[in-house]
Amino acid sequence: MTATGLYAPKPGAAPLARMIAAQAALETKMLLRNGEQLLLTVVIPTLLLVLFSTVDIVDTGAGEAVDFLAPGILALAVMSTAFTGQAIATGFERRYGVLKRLASSPLPRWGLMTAKTLSVLVTEVLQVVLLTVIAFGLGWSPQGNPFAVLLLLVLGTAAFSGLGLLMAGTLKAEATLAAANLVFLLLLVGGGVIVPLDKFPSGAQDVLGLLPISALSDGLRDVLRHGAAMPWGDLGILGVWAVLGLAAAGRFFRWE
Repeated sequence: MTATGLYAPKPGAAPLARMIAAQAALETKMLLRNGEQLLLTVVIPTLLLVLFSTVDIVDTGAGEAVDFLAPGILALAVMSTAFTGQAIATGFERRYGVLKRLASSPLPRWGLMTAKTLSVLVTEVLQVVLLTVIAFGLGWSPQGNPFAVLLLLVLGTAAFSGLGLLMAGTLKAEATLAAANLVFLLLLVGGGVIVPLDKFPSGAQDVLGLLPISALSDGLRDVLRHGAAMPWGDLGILGVWAVLGLAAAGRFFRWE
């Protein structure tokens, strides 16, 4: 109150943490309301998990099919949100000038990227919970170190986020849409998600094993199916992809 009894205006930006939280909430709502994003993040992984766990289409080796498929589908869920969904959404935001306008707001650019990352993490938590419940219903019996699983998911998210932002920040929106969906389909088939890598020729296995989706799905499978304490090789591959992807995105990302 001022001396005259009126409220004095106090212009200025909200606290940074509040701005990031508000932007993250908005990003999450927009993602969950988008039909194409829901198809990528929820419908496709769920259908693949149920279909290939209940119908003997692919030889997944000894044991229950769901024990092989569940870790791979979790890896696919991370890729669909952190890479495919984020690349497409960010690419069209860039095309329509949304990023340019947000960059001129009090929210710093790194704060916007942080909000987008938080939105991805929130969505992934929902995905993991949903897919885990469905997998349990199909007879999944996971084991292993929960910390190793968390570390794999975090590094996988960082790797795919960097690659998705790099694509969205360097290509046109239409090219990003086509390329992101094509990469999703190719990695779904050749990334060890549904088809074991040992079904491919030995030379191809060495190359495919270096892909982030292969490292994430194999790492999760080693922990959740075989009880490995810490899959250092897969963690190392994901760490390299995360550093390279995020560094390249930070260097080449164009806001308009």
